[in-house]
Amino acid sequence: MSHSSPMPVFDGHNDVLLRLMRGKIQPEKAFLEGDNIGHLDWPRMKQGGMFGGFFAVYVPSEEMGVDVDSLMARAEYDVPLPPVLDIAPSQRVTVHMSSLLIRIERASNGEVKICRSASDIRHCLDNGKLAAILHIEGAEGIDPDFHMLDVLYESGLRSIGPVWSRPNIFGHGVPFRYPSTPDTGPGLTELGFELVKACNRLKIMIDLSHLNEKGFWDVAKLTDSPLVATHSNAYEVCPHSRNLTDKQLAAIRESRGMVGVNFATSFIRPDGMRSDDTSLEDMLRHMDHLIEHVGVDGVGFGSDFDGATIPAEIGDARGLPRLVDAMRKHGYDEATLRKLCYENWIDVLERTWGR
Repeated sequence: MSHSSPMPVFDGHNDVLLRLMRGKIQPEKAFLEGDNIGHLDWPRMKQGGMFGGFFAVYVPSEEMGVDVDSLMARAEYDVPLPPVLDIAPSQRVTVHMSSLLIRIERASNGEVKICRSASDIRHCLDNGKLAAILHIEGAEGIDPDFHMLDVLYESGLRSIGPVWSRPNIFGHGVPFRYPSTPDTGPGLTELGFELVKACNRLKIMIDLSHLNEKGFWDVAKLTDSPLVATHSNAYEVCPHSRNLTDKQLAAIRESRGMVGVNFATSFIRPDGMRSDDTSLEDMLRHMDHLIEHVGVDGVGFGSDFDGATIPAEIGDARGLPRLVDAMRKHGYDEATLRKLCYENWIDVLERTWGR
């Protein structure tokens, strides 16, 4: 495979909408023409082979008055979680960020598609278009009667993480704590169970990545869909609360689910430190472990581009071919690379959404 056409990559998680919402340039223009800020825009994605992924809608908390960077540079840390958010401001931000993706699609002259089916994604792959999935990270903008869920579904929403790390009316997230297992407190609330049922009815994927262990098992008991963690790593390699235990990985495997390897260095490095001086070998250890425990059909990428400190060797979306080359040198054959880079994501979405 020549470097003129990089391996296609479909990715489980990015935060570019948050970056664009906070940016100074008109978001559609910044994304479609490229602004070289952060990790992602369409020109850089094309250079790196990244033809699609989950575009997160995430309502940020106000500044906490805590220096998270210096906390996460310690040998042990437990970052305090922000308080519960109110629904009205959360809905404003949710609508704002969702509309950014809709406007990008509209301004793209057919180059960007908000995908509602696996065949939509395959069409984008075959035709050089960007396959975007509208994803909610933390359902703060969803009301208890799920009116907003219906409206967002019609706008293209096909994936929801019920919680980000802070608590909400649906459940409890996992804190940024090292070292720590993901077993950190209570799981889903009664409303959380109702949300999972509503998502099952609509065939919206449930993302387990920020749920704590109890919440994970609550979803596992209830859902009839594959268990998916869009951007999480292996607890056995890095004992961080955000990573998945072997028992969780076994459940994901049994459901024919999926884990997207997170590029965030604090979930990769065995010492839990946040530093871009993190080797691709450390990432490959997670991949090996996940493949061993979930199977080669259940692992992909969940980069967290524009939402995390990632290894300097990758840098931004243009660095994806360097990661793919490292995987190739590590011994993954071409068929395995295609699965890990994009095929597994399309397959698990087909199993979740139907054709």
